[in-house]
Amino acid sequence: MEQTLYLMRHGQTLFDSLGKLEGWSDSPLTEKGKRQAKAAAKYFEQVDLSAAYCSASERCCDTLRATTDLPYMRLKGLKEQNFGLLEGEHDYFHHLFPYGERFVKYGGESDQAVKQRIVKTCTHLMHRSSSQNVLAVSHESACHQFLAHWDAKKARQIKRIPNGCIFKYGFEKKNDTFKLLEKIELDHV
Repeated sequence: MEQTLYLMRHGQTLFDSLGKLEGWSDSPLTEKGKRQAKAAAKYFEQVDLSAAYCSASERCCDTLRATTDLPYMRLKGLKEQNFGLLEGEHDYFHHLFPYGERFVKYGGESDQAVKQRIVKTCTHLMHRSSSQNVLAVSHESACHQFLAHWDAKKARQIKRIPNGCIFKYGFEKKNDTFKLLEKIELDHV
């Protein structure tokens, strides 16, 4: 049976609005971020979600709770890239996204480490769930690295992932493969 994974970036946060690096640090959702979560809830009214997961970061938990009333599990494997000593600093690297090895020298993670972590986590959660439609709320770099693993060409075309964006993936359990089916942007709210 093929399953569907909806991998969503959290709503806009205070740090997002200020252009600050926000990996393992956390700031609250802005009013726009709350509207984005409500827009996602409206989108998911048409989807029979049966399982929900999110990053351990509060911004993802808050986005998920505003999106669905399903019980959910927080997973560290869905967390954002760690930016090390540059957490909370201005994102001067914005134009260099994806980041490669840039943050390793500051005690952060490489893109490759994030990619391995999120692919492993999403594959595991699809296997643990017998659910047809699964929602996972994560972060920009994590979502981008997941896409890069399965569709490098498409990932190169996407420079940034807006807050509230949802990627719809088909998952083939037999082969442990994900295929991007659709990208849904809700950033217009």
